[in-house]
Amino acid sequence: MAGGSAGRSGKGGYLKLVVGGGASEGGAAQGGSPATAAAGSDPTAIDPRAAGFPESHAAPWLRACRKLEGAGYGDPVVRAYRRASLACAPLVGPGAAVDLADAVSAVTIKAGREAGQGLSDAAVNAAHRAKTPQLFLSWVNLMQRLAALAPESIGAVLERTDLLLGELGVSGLDSWAMAGIRAGGNDPARRRAFFTMADPEAERWFHRETGEVAFLEVERRMRAYLASLFDVHLPLIEAPAHLPPARRRRTSFNPAMIQVPGAYPGYRGEQAVDIYRAALAHVGAHLRYSRERFPVGALKPVQVAVVSLIEDARVETLAIREFPGLLRVWLPFHIAQSTGVTTAPSLFARLARALIDPDFTDIDGWVRKGRDLFQAHQGALEDPAMSRHIGNLLGNDLGQMRVQFNAKSHIVEPPYRDDNAGLWHFDDDMMEEAESELATEAFSLREQDGDTDPPDREREEETRPDEPMGRAAPDETAAEREGWLLGRYPEYDYVSGMEREEWARVLGFDPPDGDGARADAVLARRRVEVDRISALVRSSRVSRARRMKRQPEGETLDLDACIEAMTDLRGGDSPDPRVYQTMQRRDRDLSVQVLLDVSQSTADRLPGRGDTILDMEREATLMLAHAMAAMNDPFAIAAFASNGREEVRYLPIKRFEEPFDRACRGRLFGLQAGLSTRMGAALRHGARDLAGAGTYRRLLMVVTDGEPADIDCPDATYLVEDARRAVQSIAHSGIDVFCIALGDADEQVLGRVFGRRNMARIDKISRLPEKLPLVYLRMTA
Repeated sequence: MAGGSAGRSGKGGYLKLVVGGGASEGGAAQGGSPATAAAGSDPTAIDPRAAGFPESHAAPWLRACRKLEGAGYGDPVVRAYRRASLACAPLVGPGAAVDLADAVSAVTIKAGREAGQGLSDAAVNAAHRAKTPQLFLSWVNLMQRLAALAPESIGAVLERTDLLLGELGVSGLDSWAMAGIRAGGNDPARRRAFFTMADPEAERWFHRETGEVAFLEVERRMRAYLASLFDVHLPLIEAPAHLPPARRRRTSFNPAMIQVPGAYPGYRGEQAVDIYRAALAHVGAHLRYSRERFPVGALKPVQVAVVSLIEDARVETLAIREFPGLLRVWLPFHIAQSTGVTTAPSLFARLARALIDPDFTDIDGWVRKGRDLFQAHQGALEDPAMSRHIGNLLGNDLGQMRVQFNAKSHIVEPPYRDDNAGLWHFDDDMMEEAESELATEAFSLREQDGDTDPPDREREEETRPDEPMGRAAPDETAAEREGWLLGRYPEYDYVSGMEREEWARVLGFDPPDGDGARADAVLARRRVEVDRISALVRSSRVSRARRMKRQPEGETLDLDACIEAMTDLRGGDSPDPRVYQTMQRRDRDLSVQVLLDVSQSTADRLPGRGDTILDMEREATLMLAHAMAAMNDPFAIAAFASNGREEVRYLPIKRFEEPFDRACRGRLFGLQAGLSTRMGAALRHGARDLAGAGTYRRLLMVVTDGEPADIDCPDATYLVEDARRAVQSIAHSGIDVFCIALGDADEQVLGRVFGRRNMARIDKISRLPEKLPLVYLRMTA
């Protein structure tokens, strides 16, 4: 890629360039000065002032060159710096060019000589993009951080510098790079997959940083749109990253599924939503009106392409007859003009517009013939054979016109139309293999969408409120066979100061069935504590304070009663002495969501006892739940653990609408310890469940024995700050969050997450069942 080239190469082409990559060879072409060309020689033989360095920076530049020479990094590294610094000085200033030397040294130490040389080569492109010393040095600092955090991946980023900066800018590149670091965690292979775009997450986050709308953001709306328009309920899947770029940029379908681009490059905001709507409406039209696939037979590739174009127009015409508003959905994307070079792609786009836009005129004879043939067959639109008939004629004409057609590079236009693979019975082995892969993915999706799913999965889809703190999603991926998708939630990165939307995935899991008799035995053994907790709960009043007027005593005067009393006195009557008013809570108006940490550490046994931390969590929760159930308080219980951001396990034990019966008690005592503690995602999902409770007071109570941590987070502060951000967001929505810290849990860390006033520490875990009621009263005071 030439250093000075634009970031895009046509709409949608830049992602291909990202994957292909390539910085300019040394970047010398960017500078072009004689001093730059001679920069491979001894720097003392170069006059830095002639290369754009003022007198004040000439000596520092020479010292920087000698410092790199003396460090033993090798001639290629030193020569690359000389060349790059001389080219960068006129663009971003001599000071920034000199400072680049320290970054080259740091990157070489962290990631090797090749990376150090690559930094210099990429710096020329970065200088052209940045244009100011501040932005240029921000990019340099980012590369230093990336070399320290992901030395195996810095080369892939440097190769794509011109494109990445052109699309994302420095701040967007910073955000995208930090997303890659977080996604890869401690795994160099996963980090490299992200930065080389082999990981679909990288492309998804790239689109997000460019402002493009990812399919994930509109999937639920598009499912509903397709179902309501054409009664189509096929699984929608995002195009896999391993497909060729051309196949990822268009929709595709078969009888089992619909494949959708992860994003439409160049389309942002509502325009992106519009093209997804247009694309799925077009596929829906095919599914309704293209009843059987065409056999390829002896057709040439150009004839296949033209027949497909006519079939696209046929099904759209039929759909517009049934739903006239679809013309407004499709027509804005037909932008071909009747002028320009006569090539196959140009003629195809012009014909496509001529067949849908009645106001479009074209002087080309081939386009006019196509429109005339199509109009002549309006009475035969119900018969797909007309598409093959017209397409054959027009395809033969193109052959006689000697118009070149490259089937391998052909991409259907306009971009909302599908790749036409679903219209044909191809004999090509590669196509059959590709369709087999897609069918396998579709089968996996259908397997999860089937009737064998737990009934609560449907409830999660139906009762999902629109909460700002996270977007719940239907079960749409074949992620874990045991679990089902409950929602995708953001995570806060304290380094970049931003929330990454839909970063953590919460999966629902059915808790193992336990023995309800064990719970009954605990209630019998702890009858005294159970009765005491019940009495305390009954005595508490949690509701809106109501004004009680005409009271014999109170905090303030009841003005109405005072006026009446004075009237009585003046009339000679005895006044009513109840002239006060007070605020009282007369009943209970509280809902509670209890979240139990069941990570591996809760399997630890208590000193001198055979009980585990989890045993005490079960017993304490059982006793409190028993009392709240007796008072008919709405409450729910769930447990959580995690195995990385893609698998935050959420185990519902009791939902708000369920009775706390023997089955719930059995699930509580069937809990098993394991995995890690990704607390933020669990808090956000628990709050989403609690948000729908129509009570005055809503309380989210977390019981944990440790601070947030997970296997893919080497940065101990990251998940702590994310959980803190989650607590703040939940509190702003009107939900109180309280933590009960057990045993050796880090009080300072949990105090930062929840706030000192919103947590209680119980050192002696064996006393949790008797301490919990006091904590509960403190929370509901």
